[in-house]
Amino acid sequence: MSKASEYQTLLSAARGLLQDKQQPISIYANLSALLKQTLSDVSWTGFYLYNGTALYLGPFQGKVACVDITLDRGVCGKAASERKTIVVPNVHEFPGHIACDEGSNSEIVVPIVKNKALIGVLDIDSYQFNRFDKVDQKNLEALVKLLIAAI
Repeated sequence: MSKASEYQTLLSAARGLLQDKQQPISIYANLSALLKQTLSDVSWTGFYLYNGTALYLGPFQGKVACVDITLDRGVCGKAASERKTIVVPNVHEFPGHIACDEGSNSEIVVPIVKNKALIGVLDIDSYQFNRFDKVDQKNLEALVKLLIAAI
């Protein structure tokens, strides 16, 4: 399946998942599962949620993960503090990268901002180098827009 087809499937399924009123925790849980089962070559999909001070681990699919991330650390912290998507082709070259899973080689993090307030980030890792690109960024940002409308 092509990357475009994966995202077409993902966004269509996400729209269906988000139709009914749900608790945010259920939305995050189902979206992390949907991402993991739909996207190829990803090792970890999930959410870090903002508590006003730091990011804390939310629903995810994958190996055990870091629990707290301050906004001055790692890819998640940078995406959250700058409120912009960060694509990292090689995490080993990213200053301050937090290696929750030492097998991870690339990462994309999309901030979740609603009404100018930081809610958290969507974080996706891969064991492949250069796994994420502009196609991923565009489609994952579209997914986050659907998420924001639902929470």
